[in-house]
Amino acid sequence: MNRERVAWAVSVVAIAFLAFQIPGSLAQRDDDYAFVRTLVDIHRQVANNYVEPVDEDKLRQGAIDGMLGQLDPFSMYVPPVRQEEFDRLLEGTFKGVGIQLDQDEKTGDVQVVSPLEGSPAFRAGVLAGDVIFKVNGEDIKGLRLPEVVKKIAGPLGTEVALTVRHASGEEVQLKMVREEIVVPTVKGYQRKPDNSWDYYVCNDPRIAYLRITQFTGETFDKLKPIMQGLLNDGMKGFILDLRFNPGGRLDQAKEVVDLFLKDGIIVSVKGRNRPEDISYAHADGTLPDFPMAVLINEHSASASEIVAGSLKDNHRALVVGARSYGKGSVQEVVPLEGKSGELKITVAYYYLPSGRLVHRKKDATDWGVEPQINVPMDADAQRRVVLQQFEQELLRRPMPKVATRQTTTAAATQPTTRPTDVQLDAAVSTMVGYVVLQGERRLVASQPMTRPAE
Repeated sequence: MNRERVAWAVSVVAIAFLAFQIPGSLAQRDDDYAFVRTLVDIHRQVANNYVEPVDEDKLRQGAIDGMLGQLDPFSMYVPPVRQEEFDRLLEGTFKGVGIQLDQDEKTGDVQVVSPLEGSPAFRAGVLAGDVIFKVNGEDIKGLRLPEVVKKIAGPLGTEVALTVRHASGEEVQLKMVREEIVVPTVKGYQRKPDNSWDYYVCNDPRIAYLRITQFTGETFDKLKPIMQGLLNDGMKGFILDLRFNPGGRLDQAKEVVDLFLKDGIIVSVKGRNRPEDISYAHADGTLPDFPMAVLINEHSASASEIVAGSLKDNHRALVVGARSYGKGSVQEVVPLEGKSGELKITVAYYYLPSGRLVHRKKDATDWGVEPQINVPMDADAQRRVVLQQFEQELLRRPMPKVATRQTTTAAATQPTTRPTDVQLDAAVSTMVGYVVLQGERRLVASQPMTRPAE
């Protein structure tokens, strides 16, 4: 056998070996080519023989939506015309009506996870848990989430009407104007007369309250100095409210957890083709220890579930409220070749330090974060809480400086919360109890020991 034949035989064997041994190489490429050939053949037949003229852009979009429709509602194609809007949404500023949506995999209903507070949707009366069934009078039954989002989106200053069904069964049409939305993510309990934040829900002992509405690029940088100021101001206990928080950036959620933990696992991320990525807390920059509670409800999703679940599993905070939403999947944004848009695709799931999967899979019975203190709330009660929060956060005309609420004559354990928010009341009562108990223990420990008389 001459040298050329030997070289040819070795090459054939090597190629065959690689095709079967290397994932995603020649064997995968053959599958890709066969798939594309089928699509091209179908497109050619439709373009040439369908009874009426076809819109090429709609065909292309339909092919993409059909493929992604076999995945979860969070995987979607972002065309070039929507890339800027999509990227701004990730950073906490965007154009639109300010609404976080999800789609029920069984019924196809498009549900409101939460309206962003202060947004056009919020002001128009859209509520967490609402089901949207019409956009501008057009029925959206059978449409996938990306298609619905596309219908709701539009130019700044234009109006859109959403027909929604509240949890009570009432159906209403709500009109709103699309606008530029800057999301404030860190808020206190209520506004003072000078419009600065009042962070205290109880004055004696001093129990502070802070709410994170979404995790954007600035959340941690806003939170840290506020927390340091509260400690300098004599804070004895702390309540972090993550109710109605739809999530956001994982890096910000991890930094927030790290602020309260000196060690331990924060969260782990695992996927089919992703090595496990474990995030750990660090001692540097950790705040001193103090009693802490985290409020969640069924509209707390994604990054907010990571924060609540991690603080719970690390025994750093008590979780109060209702079981969280169960959106524990990681989406990766992949730029497509030829500047043809971006693909947002689910690549992994979040796992809490205990190993619990956050994500609610189809037919799952166990998901999300379970509170240690369960305080259920019906839709009407939730609506009152949201309206109360909105009222307390309104910027008003500054009032002349006068004496505000008393801080010295109130009962030692009298919270300043209103009776409509039973979840917050439960958290305040729990924190007050912890602070008082800690004070009693310190008092006992400081007493000198005496011997009994002989």
